[in-house]
Amino acid sequence: QVQVVESGGGLVQPGGSLRLSCAASGSIDRINTMGWYRQAPGKQRELVASITSGGNTNYADSVEGRFTVSRDNAKNTMYLQMTSLRPEDTAVYYCNADIQPLKMGFAPVVVLRYWGQGTQVTVSS
Repeated sequence: QVQVVESGGGLVQPGGSLRLSCAASGSIDRINTMGWYRQAPGKQRELVASITSGGNTNYADSVEGRFTVSRDNAKNTMYLQMTSLRPEDTAVYYCNADIQPLKMGFAPVVVLRYWGQGTQVTVSS
């Protein structure tokens, strides 16, 4: 019942900006860490940025200083503000959320990793 959906991808010129959004919905008790990953053709999926429920962030060296990750806990939404985009930023960007689903009674607490479907970001002239 839990869903994670990305939006905001598109085609931009080098040096341009994009803002990605990731919205989680469904039977959610708690969202722990959320993160953005990307995968370019022929490359492994890599972590771009992550943010904890308390707002602590981590960034890949390649995007440090250019990208900013944030979240709105009231909306169960995470954002990635991307600036100074480069052609090497071209990839499918995936949202990840570590979520504790709602449970009944004294059922064990579990944390599940949910992935969005991905959104294409293309940086090209």
